[in-house]
Amino acid sequence: MQEIVPLIMSGGDPASVETLLNWKRVPWLEVHQTSSLNLEERPSPRMFATHFHYSMMPPSFFKVKPKVIYVMRNPKDVFTSSFHYYGITNFLVNPGSQSEFLHKFLDGKVMFGSWFDHVKGWLNADDKERIMYISYEEMIMDLKDSVARITQFLEKSLDSEVMERIADRCVFKNMKQNNMSNYSAVPREFMDQTKSEFLRKGIAGDWKNQLTVAEAEYFDSVYKDKMKDVKYAFKWD
Repeated sequence: MQEIVPLIMSGGDPASVETLLNWKRVPWLEVHQTSSLNLEERPSPRMFATHFHYSMMPPSFFKVKPKVIYVMRNPKDVFTSSFHYYGITNFLVNPGSQSEFLHKFLDGKVMFGSWFDHVKGWLNADDKERIMYISYEEMIMDLKDSVARITQFLEKSLDSEVMERIADRCVFKNMKQNNMSNYSAVPREFMDQTKSEFLRKGIAGDWKNQLTVAEAEYFDSVYKDKMKDVKYAFKWD
């Protein structure tokens, strides 16, 4: 999304993703101090990313009411991605064995907390008309359609050819080659990509290559219990 939105907002200008590192073009709220964001120097509408739970958003979020694109993903794939991410970062605790990390993940004892609480919090948010809900799986299945939907949500007018070019630039294999987007600029002291690439596969369903049958069944039982009251039709269900 840090690739798609800047391209849409710039009318498809490739410079929007080729001249600035992705965390500078769309800063993470939880990483930067407010003073370092240089808000006055950022043209409106400003773009930010966050892993915050809905309940953690600052008061100004509820006052200003900006548009939000909330991206969800199959929690089994989130677990898989997180397990590999923990393995290459030097600022997070050792994840332990896969079995140990699985229990931590399902208990919400990981960075950014419980996936279940996170998703339920945002699905129950007020002012849903300003929130677009989309899944990683939807973008994998049809990126062109996803770009078109995001463009409409952001109230931008782009012709089909521009949106097609944006979608092509944001295909995983193309984005992975963009050094402004592939996190290769992160110093090795923080993220050692000789162990595993940050942008690994860009697919849906990689959990099938990671979890054992018993682990997947246990995951399903926890998921069923924690999400039993959620009516949203997830693409991975």
